[in-house]
Amino acid sequence: QVQLVESGGGLVQAGGSLRLSCVASGRTFSSYAMGWFRQAPGKEREFVAGIGVSRFITYYADSVQGRFTISRDNAKNTVYLQMNSLKPEDTGVYYCGARNSVVPTTTWTLYNYWGQGTQVTVSS
Repeated sequence: QVQLVESGGGLVQAGGSLRLSCVASGRTFSSYAMGWFRQAPGKEREFVAGIGVSRFITYYADSVQGRFTISRDNAKNTVYLQMNSLKPEDTGVYYCGARNSVVPTTTWTLYNYWGQGTQVTVSS
């Protein structure tokens, strides 16, 4: 069993930055691929970024490529999402997911565990 707790969300102006954190419980964090997803009101949950068991394996949605960076610190059981040059369309609840696999996926139903989410609001 893995429990995930996200933090770092908030209100920021367009062009600003935020760093989200997701802390995992348990001793097997390093064996899980991790993903960040977001969900805006009335929309489906969408993939943002993913990182494999190897920190060198990273995937990004086209909409955030070059602006967001995902990373992990296995010693701290934490995955991060650095978000720069934020846009109003980045607004939503951001969720952290853990997948019992060596690689992440863009399909949210293939993740085994989820956090409660953290709200990100970008004003224009």
